Amino acid sequence: MALPPELYEIPASRLNSFVAQWLQPCREWKEEVLGAVWTVENFLREGHFQGERGLDQVRVLKVVKVGSFGNGTALKDVAEVELVAFLSCFRSFQDQANLSQAALHLLRREAWRCQDLKDLGLQNVRVDQGALVCTIQNWRMAEPITVTIMPAYRALGPSVPNSQLHPEIYNDLIEAEGYPGSFSPSFSELQRNFVKHRPTKLKSLLRLVKHWYLQYVRAKSPWVELPPLYALELLTIYAWEIGTQENVNFELDEGFATVMLLLKEYQYLCIYWTKFYTFQLQNTRISDFVRNQLKKERPIILDPADPTHNVAEGYRWDIVAQRARHCLKQDCCYDGEDPVPTWEVRGARDIQVTVEQWGSSDLTLWVNPYDIIKKIKIKVQRAWGYFDQHHLSFQEPSGKRQFLKTHCSLADYGIFYDTDICLEENISLEIQIFVKNPNGGSHAYTLHPNSLILSLKQQIENKQGLLKNQQQLEFRGQVLQDWLVFRNYGIQNNDIIMLSRKIAGKALLPPS
Repeated sequence: MALPPELYEIPASRLNSFVAQWLQPCREWKEEVLGAVWTVENFLREGHFQGERGLDQVRVLKVVKVGSFGNGTALKDVAEVELVAFLSCFRSFQDQANLSQAALHLLRREAWRCQDLKDLGLQNVRVDQGALVCTIQNWRMAEPITVTIMPAYRALGPSVPNSQLHPEIYNDLIEAEGYPGSFSPSFSELQRNFVKHRPTKLKSLLRLVKHWYLQYVRAKSPWVELPPLYALELLTIYAWEIGTQENVNFELDEGFATVMLLLKEYQYLCIYWTKFYTFQLQNTRISDFVRNQLKKERPIILDPADPTHNVAEGYRWDIVAQRARHCLKQDCCYDGEDPVPTWEVRGARDIQVTVEQWGSSDLTLWVNPYDIIKKIKIKVQRAWGYFDQHHLSFQEPSGKRQFLKTHCSLADYGIFYDTDICLEENISLEIQIFVKNPNGGSHAYTLHPNSLILSLKQQIENKQGLLKNQQQLEFRGQVLQDWLVFRNYGIQNNDIIMLSRKIAGKALLPPS
C-alpha cells in the first residue's frame, strides 16, 4: 500500500490534486468495507436478544451509519465505521443512562455467538466508553476494519426532521442531566445530515483538515486527550459558512489556511447553530440553557443537534494550536513566497443588537461580540447624535441589569447571541474609581469624567501624602497623562487604576 506524500511538502496550488489522489477513497475499497459492515448491521437488525433485569426481548429498532462513512467524508484506507443502534428497551433518556451498560454487555455476548460474524473474521469485541467496539479482520481486506456500535434512545421517533425540533425533546434532554454528550447518539441522524448534505468541495476540505489532524496532531501525541474529529468538522463548516457565505466555488488552500488560523486562536472560539434549537423566548428552558452554555470557558463548539454537548470542552487545544502554527509555515500554506490569503472569519458570528431608547424607534446594528462596546456607542452616536451623558445597559431575561463598559466587549459579558441593549441617561454625572496602591491596598475616589488626571493626583496627595509629581497612574497598562481627562481613556464607574511611585528622572512631560 503506497503511503501519501508529506502534506507539508505539497505546494498550496496542488492541494486539490493531493486530496483527489491520496485522500479520496475509491469506490471498490468503500464497497468492500461497507459490505463487511453490512453483516454487522444485519446482526443488529435481525436479532431478538434475550437479556435480564429490564432487558427482556431487546430489539434494535433502527441502525444508522454515522461518522465519516455516514456523512460522506471517509478518508482513503481509514477503515473506521460508526453505527448507532436504537434499542427498544430505551423508552427515555433516563432508560438509556440506566440500562446502556447492560445492553452493551448483552450485545457483546450475542456478537460472540453469531456465526456470520465469526465467519466474517470478528475479533476483539469489547465495551469501551459507552460503546461496543469490535475488529473485523477479513481475508479480502489488507487492513482490519474497526466498527463502533453506540446504543441510543430513539428520541426523534420514526421520522427525522430537517428543521426545529419540538421543544419537549430538548426539555427532556436537559432534565436528564447526563454527562455532556452522553445522549448525543440519539441525535446522530441530525448530526450526520448536517455534514452529509454539504457541497462536494467542502467535503474535500474536510478530508484535508482531518488528514492533517490525524497525521500531524494525533499521531504525534497518541496519549493526549485531543479533540474529536467531529469538532474539527464543525469548525471547518463554520469557517466555510462565514468565510465564503456558503459559496461552493472556493480555493481549497485558502479554506485550509483559515482553519489553521482559527485553531491557532482557539481561545476565541464560540460557535453554535440554531438549525434545530432556538433562543426564542417561548422556549425559555432551552434558551436559558444555551445562553449559559455560551458563557462557559472557551473554546465553545456546541453540537448543532445537542446543545448539552460542547464538543470542544476538556481537550488539549494548546497542542492543536501549536501544530496549526507550525502548519501555517509549511509549503501547503504558501503560494510561492507569499502566505496563502485567509478568509475573514472571527471566532464568533456577528450578532444582531437592537438598541432601545425611551421615546425613540429602535436601532438595529450588526456587530461582532469581540468588538469593543465603544464601537457600538460610535454607531449609536452617528444614528442618534452625541450622547455624552448616556450609557448602554443590558439585562438577561431573568437577570439583573448591567452597565456595559466601553473598553469591554459583548464577549466579556458572555453575549454571543442576538440581544437587546438600552441607551440610558446617567443619573449621576460623577463616577467612583478605585486606586490600587503598590502594597495591594486601595482607596475610592469620586470625580467627574471630564476631570483632569491631575485632579485625581491632588486627591491622592491630600489623602495619602504622596506628592503629585511622584505619582504614576496606569489604567489597563497605559500611563495616564496629567493634562488629559478621564473620559479620554474610557474610564468608567468602579474601574481600577494602578498607582506607583515614579522612578527618578522618568517623569512624564506634557507636549510642547
